[in-house]
Amino acid sequence: MKQTESWIDECHQGVRYGLKGHTIHEENSGFQQITIIESQRYGKGLLLDGCWMTAELQEKQYHECLVHPALCSAAELKKILIIGGGDGGTARECLRHKEVQQVDLVEIDSRVVELSKEYLPQIGGNAWEDPRLKLNINDGVEWVAKSTKSSYDVVLVDSSDPSGPSEGLFNESFFKHCHRILRSGGVFGIQSESPESFHQIHIDIIRLIREIFEYADPLYGHVPMYPSGWWSWTFAAKDGSRYLNPYPNRAKEISKECEIWSTRWQKGAFESMPAFIERELN
Repeated sequence: MKQTESWIDECHQGVRYGLKGHTIHEENSGFQQITIIESQRYGKGLLLDGCWMTAELQEKQYHECLVHPALCSAAELKKILIIGGGDGGTARECLRHKEVQQVDLVEIDSRVVELSKEYLPQIGGNAWEDPRLKLNINDGVEWVAKSTKSSYDVVLVDSSDPSGPSEGLFNESFFKHCHRILRSGGVFGIQSESPESFHQIHIDIIRLIREIFEYADPLYGHVPMYPSGWWSWTFAAKDGSRYLNPYPNRAKEISKECEIWSTRWQKGAFESMPAFIERELN
């Protein structure tokens, strides 16, 4: 992280992505550097190893887009797995679905959870007190490898960029285990980086998931504080592209309080693949 006067920046490939504000807490957890900032524009925010993760007034642009395409289209919502997501935002959005009976949140770094609760409590909201949420401080790669076959209705990977403690979440072995533990009628979802700032990683993630799952497609949206501001999420399933077709009743109920996600937004986001990405994937 580079901080110059009152600017806090993520520097990526010769470009600075910054917010004006100041650091209010910083530590090395043993897994990564954790930084909490107070910004003028987006409220309090979180960086891991100098990379933007979330902020109070930006988080819905990310969390709604990861969660609701999956949870509004899976056949059942009894048991959900979240790998990462220590800020609590993905869990909060999952638990808005009344059908959900259990959410296993597997976060490798306990300090991300503790500091998010302390400094960013509105992101997790009431999720931390919801009895349906089971917090597990554990390695997500190991958790998925040890989980029994067909044990989850939805599997969501809410991770940082594929380096450091998240590196093992973007490879063939991990995705194969995610496929194995996903139930028939289930949906898998993962943040798949920026098609501009992380171009090759983005392409590689989609190609690999398409090799392992029978159906997979990226969805595109905007998270202005992230590198380029242009972001993606990729969804997959075993029994058709069910993630393209939300259940109307679920969607109607959930979209009432959403800032970004709606069935109309989702349809456009899945259709917004740029020509250069389509050529490479084909």
